[in-house]
Amino acid sequence: MSPNVPKSTYTRADFTSDQEVRWCPGCGDYAILAAVQRLLPELGASPENTVFVSGIGCSSRFPYYMNTYGFHTIHGRAPAVATGVKLANPELDVWVVTGDGDGLSIGGNHLLHVLRRNLNLQIMLFNNQIYGLTKGQYSPTTAVGKVTPSSPMGSLDQPLTPARFALGAGAKFVGRGFDVSKDLGDLLKEAHDFRGTGFVEILQNCPVFNDGIFEHIRDKKSGPAYQVWLEHGKPIVFGANREMGVRLNSTSLTAEIVKLGDGVTEADILVHDETNLAQAFLLADLPGAVALGVLYRSEAPVYDESVQTQNRMAIDRAGGVADMAKELRKGHTWKVA
Repeated sequence: MSPNVPKSTYTRADFTSDQEVRWCPGCGDYAILAAVQRLLPELGASPENTVFVSGIGCSSRFPYYMNTYGFHTIHGRAPAVATGVKLANPELDVWVVTGDGDGLSIGGNHLLHVLRRNLNLQIMLFNNQIYGLTKGQYSPTTAVGKVTPSSPMGSLDQPLTPARFALGAGAKFVGRGFDVSKDLGDLLKEAHDFRGTGFVEILQNCPVFNDGIFEHIRDKKSGPAYQVWLEHGKPIVFGANREMGVRLNSTSLTAEIVKLGDGVTEADILVHDETNLAQAFLLADLPGAVALGVLYRSEAPVYDESVQTQNRMAIDRAGGVADMAKELRKGHTWKVA
């Protein structure tokens, strides 16, 4: 790959590595990989300026299949490594690839802090509600009652909702899609265009250990009855004939699914406001349907930009000297004013 190639000439093939893709047949990761490889040329990205950072898990094979720079790091620590990459070279386009186990169990603490800091990078969290690489143990998102090798009598853990976790951690962009959706690329583009951390939960099928868990959403026939695609400023209606909607229950202050007609009109339906944090929390865990698209988006200071500004201020305050090696070697102690 040559840095002299104009960005407009890159194609999906330029972002596809020579490595054999080794996921199980039918794994949703294939569709996500294809969506990202198609998207990058549209973004004007270049292989030499793009970095994918992953942790441990099936999803974490991702950097091997991208003809870009990449780090296959340690369990749960991809956000910490990605933070270092972005602070060291803010010009790089940094993507974090993680899973529901890697990102929300051992990596929950690291994911929390990258979200609250609002670095300018993208996070794709593949959620198949199971540990796939280590052979099917229950994960932080597994449903109660799921029988797995680590819960032979059914999981007792209350599952975590990734989008709600992200909102609670202070994320400023939270989206949700699913692996085989034709709209996944558009959602990832919105996350990429956001100034700050673009967090996208991607519902993904594991055909070996949790097959079909999202089939009602992914299926072309049944999907419209469960897919609630959000559009800012528009009533939240869905269904094959747009006959369903989301209404705020004024008594319980919860979001509920209703059928239009029989006294229920579009005037009763919630209008999506992607800047409304309280509404985003309600939409993140709808009863009987799944909100998709951009749940929440809000402008905020970008951490890496603030760090760079502070660094310049420190250099100016020191009289333009920026030699850290010299500072560290000038004596056994030093004073911080």
